[in-house]
Amino acid sequence: MKYVVILGDGMADEPIEALGGKTPLACAKTPAMDALAKVSEIGMVQTIPEGMSPGSDTANLSVLGYNPQKYYTGRSPLEALSIGAPMEAADVAFRCNLVTLTEEDAPYEEQSILDHSSDEIPTSEAAVLFKDVCRKLENEMYHFYVGTSYRHCLIWKGGQVVELTPPHDILTRKIGEYLPREAFLREMQKRSYEILKNHPLNQERKARGLKPANSFWFWGAGTRPALDNFQEMYGKKGVMISAVDLLKGIAVGAGMDNISVEGANGGLHTNYLGKAEAAVKALTEGGYDFAYIHVEAPDEMGHQGSIENKIQAIEYLDEQVIAPVKKGLDVSGEAYRLLILPDHPTPIRVRTHTADPVCYLFYDSRSPQAHTWSYNEEEAKKSSNEIARGWELMEYLFA
Repeated sequence: MKYVVILGDGMADEPIEALGGKTPLACAKTPAMDALAKVSEIGMVQTIPEGMSPGSDTANLSVLGYNPQKYYTGRSPLEALSIGAPMEAADVAFRCNLVTLTEEDAPYEEQSILDHSSDEIPTSEAAVLFKDVCRKLENEMYHFYVGTSYRHCLIWKGGQVVELTPPHDILTRKIGEYLPREAFLREMQKRSYEILKNHPLNQERKARGLKPANSFWFWGAGTRPALDNFQEMYGKKGVMISAVDLLKGIAVGAGMDNISVEGANGGLHTNYLGKAEAAVKALTEGGYDFAYIHVEAPDEMGHQGSIENKIQAIEYLDEQVIAPVKKGLDVSGEAYRLLILPDHPTPIRVRTHTADPVCYLFYDSRSPQAHTWSYNEEEAKKSSNEIARGWELMEYLFA
């Protein structure tokens, strides 16, 4: 028996007036998911424990079978595991986004945040900008590490966890009241803006019609994580296929392997098919029992507030990940179980995460069911199937 999770990050949404009261998932053309729904169980699952922040960190830990109330120590430490940033027990990791701020003739505090991802800046350009700032900020206390695209890391040696605001929560707002209270973090952000605002690469990006990556933004502080080994917990050899450091870091902490797919970048035009092919190969030829395929694009489009692109991301997921994974496993003759779901909603209305339950689809190739429903939020609610604790999904999948 093989097991697959296909996770469309932030794919869930709310009914949208411009879509006739439907969600992007309900409006998207998803023949693969809808055909699977006819022979599968669908329902709703609560991935975010009550009182916890609805992040991809807590939600994906939950889907992977780790109760966030027990295992969560912060977002950035998980990403630090992925990029190989060394952490001692007393160290604190921070996510360091390269964001786009307005460049008005006003103090730093009066600028507004336009884009948490700087137009999904490629890693090749981000690394140049990031390193140019870090050379002027780094010392024996503060060490910086390049990540992927706009996502990077700061390690504060012997530091403390402090409360910080995720940049995607305050899009279009003036940043003054959301800046770090800690003087050294606030000053490093301001200094980064001074360096990056007129950086030649940012001037070049603007000439190409792209947003500049003109400021650091620190958030997601936490201490070194300690996850139990996934294979020891569930008896399954697992592999993670994702473009983002958060998921890769969770895999490292859980003792799972990572497969890097060329062209997988976490954006709308990622290598969807390459992820599907890598998963099928890992399961049918690589000796793996379990594959977790994470696709970031729906979440990014939700943060951008683009209905059209979020629908497109969902359609790409359906056509280029779900359909080929099912076909590949069917052709192999392997019996398999497939779980499809978002980790959390990223509604177009708010352009950030919410803690509402999400819809899931559970398919077992050995015992297909018979239904008339399609896969979307409304029909999943009508099914009356509910899972109250998301971290129990793995036990349900492997039962």
